[in-house]
Parts: sequence; C-alpha cells; structure tokens
Amino acid sequence: MTVTASARRKARHYAMQALYQWQMAGASLNTIEAEFRTDNDMGKTDVDYFHDLLHGVAKELDEVEGAFEPHLDRAMDGLDPVSRALLRMSSYELKNRIDVPYKVVINEAVALAKKFGPTDSYKFINGILDKTAADLRATEVAADKK
Repeated sequence: MTVTASARRKARHYAMQALYQWQMAGASLNTIEAEFRTDNDMGKTDVDYFHDLLHGVAKELDEVEGAFEPHLDRAMDGLDPVSRALLRMSSYELKNRIDVPYKVVINEAVALAKKFGPTDSYKFINGILDKTAADLRATEVAADKK
C-alpha cells in the first residue's frame, strides 16, 4: 500500500484511541492492537505506523514523557487522558519519526484534540508541542523560521 497522508491520519486517530485505552484499562498492547485491527476497517490505514506509534510510545514512555513534561503547567497526573495520549504520541513522533515534518505532527495532534479532547485543549496541546518541537527538532524549527 502506498502511504498517504490520509492513511497516516487514520493511523494516528486509532493510535491515540489505543493509547487512551491502554492508559485507562491497562490491557496489554498486543490485545489492544488486535482489538483495533478486528473492530475497525484498517484497509485505508497505515497499520505499520499505527503499530509503531502504539508500541513505540509504551517502549519509550519515560523518554517520551520527559520530552514534554518540562513544558507542562501542571502535574502529569493533572492531564486529561486524551491530552496525555496525544502528547505522548506526538512527542514520540517528534523524537523518532524525523521523516514526518514537525508541523505535520503538531497539526495532526491539534486536529485530534479538537475532535476528542476537552474544550480548548487543542490550544494547550499546540503550545506544549511547539516547545517540545523546539527542543527535539531545533534545527528543523530554526530553518523553518528563516
């Protein structure tokens, strides 16, 4: 399958929901992934990207949270579950998926926050990820500002 922006968008959509489920229910990642693959039409989804996001966040959780936590204005446990899942997923992408421009990562997270997060959480997500991108992708961000 040719990877399209739409297929990646669906992968992020499902990954965010799967990460939400993982942090709320504590089920195994493999079980959650199997449920998502069974319960959803993954035909137009970049399933490799979905798998990478889901397992990558869990595997590197401390590093991923360490990337955005310094920019929070509240304790980690004060974050709503959707925002926590989005910040984890997006920080993982910023850290590990340099094939994806940082602006795309941020825009996709903001769109998901608008759809699933609490009112105005997208503004919070945008602000945190802007700062996180400046740390993790300093060269890319600097080049973009020229």
